[in-house]
Amino acid sequence: MRVTLEKVEKFPGGRVLAHVRTPFGHTAVRWCGDPAAEPGEYHVEWAVDEALTWGHNAKRASCSGPGVRPGGHGVVLCGRMHAFEDGAATLDLGGTPILLDLAAQLPEGVAGSWVEICVERENVTLWPYEL
Repeated sequence: MRVTLEKVEKFPGGRVLAHVRTPFGHTAVRWCGDPAAEPGEYHVEWAVDEALTWGHNAKRASCSGPGVRPGGHGVVLCGRMHAFEDGAATLDLGGTPILLDLAAQLPEGVAGSWVEICVERENVTLWPYEL
């Protein structure tokens, strides 16, 4: 996905937080690129490092389209859920798949529907890459 990096914040311990705008909203998440990255356009891969538990950090979405927004100390991602037999899933965020781990199988009828996940921003990372 192409995002606009607005700024990076560096924290003790080497943690870097990126403030980004996407075609579907904005948020701040961990940045796994150059800590000295300048504002501008970047292609990134999203990663979610938290297992999803239906009813806890995943639920049916109130929206019917992709979305990215802050939610307290977390990040809310809205997309179409696709589940696999091996217990993994992807969230399609406007054509960008995000690989997810599921703590348990999704309820009947959730696969293919619009889903909202809310995870701690420390558990969402952006990995920039060049085409």
